[in-house]
Amino acid sequence: MSEDKEKLAIVSGAAGVLGVAISRDLVRDGYRVVLLDIDPEGLAPLATELGDAAIPLDCDISRSAAVTEACETIQRLHGPVSVLVNNAGVLSNDKLEGTSDTEWNRILRVNLDGAFFLSRACLPGMKARGWGRMVNICSLAMKIGGLTAGTAYTTSKGALAALTLSVARECTGSGVTVNGIAPAYVRTPMVTEMLSAEQRDALLQQIPLGRFCEAEEVAHVVNFLVSPLAGYITGEIVDINGGLEMG
Repeated sequence: MSEDKEKLAIVSGAAGVLGVAISRDLVRDGYRVVLLDIDPEGLAPLATELGDAAIPLDCDISRSAAVTEACETIQRLHGPVSVLVNNAGVLSNDKLEGTSDTEWNRILRVNLDGAFFLSRACLPGMKARGWGRMVNICSLAMKIGGLTAGTAYTTSKGALAALTLSVARECTGSGVTVNGIAPAYVRTPMVTEMLSAEQRDALLQQIPLGRFCEAEEVAHVVNFLVSPLAGYITGEIVDINGGLEMG
């Protein structure tokens, strides 16, 4: 149950509600956190709050070259990365016939390609040191076809789960674990702004616990999965859905 003492983490999509909660939790647990986001202005308040533990970095993770450059900069200036949280994601509610080529490509580039680029860049160092944690933020949509989520989003999260399992299998025996989390309807702008009041009310009637998930609840599971005591867990997708999908 040894732990990498460097305790440097990358959180993509750190400026969003979920990214903020995850970053705060990691800092409380002693990590320095690279706050990766395409919105540097959105990162500023969190970076100020977290102080010296925060390393804000502007990066478009949908571009392979940008990710390579960012990870090389992180390694050179801040040391080896021991934890990667692939949290960045964009939502589309467009169903199959309403999904344009442009929308399909945009969603897949951020939600899937970005996680692939970051994982590929971070994994060799983790393997070399014999310790690492990757956590991918998937979605319940991939398991139930998406109640309100569109085709591109649902597909991207399903592919992210497959990436999780593939990399976990590749990492067996290396000291690196790779897991995913599948939340349902976290109380973020994806729910509060992109769904109508009628849609939200209808969803709450279907969720057995009768409420939306809080970002801090997802962050707590991330924190557990990156801890030494979770070292025997890999290749798992942890559901956080209030009972919306059971079994």
